[in-house]
Amino acid sequence: MDERKRECMVAYLRSRMKEFGIEPNDLASAIVEDQLRQKEARYRSATGETWDGKGEVPHWLKKAMTAGQSLEHFAVNGEANGAKNPLQKVDWQNDPFAGSPLATVKPARHHGR
Repeated sequence: MDERKRECMVAYLRSRMKEFGIEPNDLASAIVEDQLRQKEARYRSATGETWDGKGEVPHWLKKAMTAGQSLEHFAVNGEANGAKNPLQKVDWQNDPFAGSPLATVKPARHHGR
């Protein structure tokens, strides 16, 4: 994004924040809360919904599991029910997609032919 577009976007966001009475500290607090929730997440959907594995299973996960998706499919860092994935030994330190769904290691599936 070029600098002019960025400045326009910042001005727009500031005006909307003022319109709704949102202070910069409110925004900073919300960002920190989101980051903490993301760190605590054991399961994450493609749209960013998360669940820490405690309490009732959220609607988005129930719906996906009812449709046939496995719980392990949504596991963050290849963990499901606290079980470590043996493929997790891959070094993602220099991977630009680390931490994103693109960095998820999935075991190869062998189809009988």
